[in-house]
Amino acid sequence: MSFKLSSVHKIVIAVLVLFVFFTVVILFYLGYDYYSTSLEGRYFNSKHASLKSSGVIGHGLGIVGSLMIVVGVFSYMARKRYRIFSRIGVLKYWLEFHIFLCTLGPVLILFHTTFKFGGIVAVSFWSMVAVVASGIIGRFIYIQIPRTIEGREMSLHELDDLKLEMNKQLRSTVSLDESIYDLIDGSSGSSSGNGNGIFGRSSEQRVAVRKLRNELKLQNLPKAKSKEVLRLFNDQVSMKNRIDRLLTMQNLFKYWHVAHLPFALVMLVIMIIHVVVALTFGYKWIF
Repeated sequence: MSFKLSSVHKIVIAVLVLFVFFTVVILFYLGYDYYSTSLEGRYFNSKHASLKSSGVIGHGLGIVGSLMIVVGVFSYMARKRYRIFSRIGVLKYWLEFHIFLCTLGPVLILFHTTFKFGGIVAVSFWSMVAVVASGIIGRFIYIQIPRTIEGREMSLHELDDLKLEMNKQLRSTVSLDESIYDLIDGSSGSSSGNGNGIFGRSSEQRVAVRKLRNELKLQNLPKAKSKEVLRLFNDQVSMKNRIDRLLTMQNLFKYWHVAHLPFALVMLVIMIIHVVVALTFGYKWIF
């Protein structure tokens, strides 16, 4: 059942990524000759009436893109902060939905600007760029912090228990020389605080992999069994490395919020001002 859910989840993520990609391709295909024309020459382009910022398509892109950002930001914030929404879906799926909307939204707004912007709108645009860029960094930091399937951050105690369970599973899967188990335990043991393995395997872990492979060959184990043992060992090493970087990533995540949130607020405030000014001057799209 979990395998099917994992497969469906991967398919959904792939579909969302492809949707963003093909949206960019289609918009460029339809309007490249207009967007690549100088600002003065666009007035004479046949697509000017529809693709300009106040045109039917250009204005619509701005509206849809803005709504995507607003929905993406506030729906995720509500799901994360208010207990009333805590039972609606898994938090990590809400985060992925937030990332999707807050990636596609800025893309549509970029085409809404027709790649020409200035004044206070430029401040909002570059704030949006900073939000997207910091969001990518934040996503990287987020996935480094071990979490449960629901998206809850795991404690160090829970991680240690999980690592011990992996160790027991490895020992019950195959009978190895005790020295190999000692080597495995040492290379995937508790964090030493020296930073080894934070962004990859340490030399000790690489030595353990080589020795484990050699030992498995000497025992003439079936290929499937050897792969299972190596998988369990790699899972242990991965868990050890995640424990090593837990505190570092938690601190980075706190600092990341300090940078991410102000840019998001600036972007939203100026976007609201822009919408109010547009409505004041009668730019009401198709309504």
